[in-house]
Order: sequence, then structure tokens, then C-alpha cells
Amino acid sequence: MLKEYRLKRGLTLEKLAEKCNISWRNLQRIENNPNKTKLETIKKIIKVLNVEDQDIIKFMKSLDK
Repeated sequence: MLKEYRLKRGLTLEKLAEKCNISWRNLQRIENNPNKTKLETIKKIIKVLNVEDQDIIKFMKSLDK
């Protein structure tokens, strides 16, 4: 889901990682498996991507599965 938002915003892994102050490899891992990511990091990515509240709720629910 994060990758979809990143691509919709026209951002590369490198550009989004730079904006979030994390490595692009770490961001790639997060996109592939967000379940093992610190909530603080997810919040940072969501903020940079400017994700709507209802979409954040959907995303968080998807992590529970």
C-alpha cells in the first residue's frame, strides 16, 4: 500500500527515503513488509506522502492481518 502512494505521488524510493531521512533499502523493506516496522517510521512516511485519514485507517487495519 505504501508503494502505491509513493508511485501516485511520483516519488522514487530514493527521493521518499531522503524526505523521510531513512535509507532507500530500508524503505524498500518497509514497502514489502510493513508489519515489522516501527510505528514512528510508518508515521513519518505517511506524513511525507500526505495520506488521507481514511486511507491511514485502511493501512493500519491491513497490518493486523
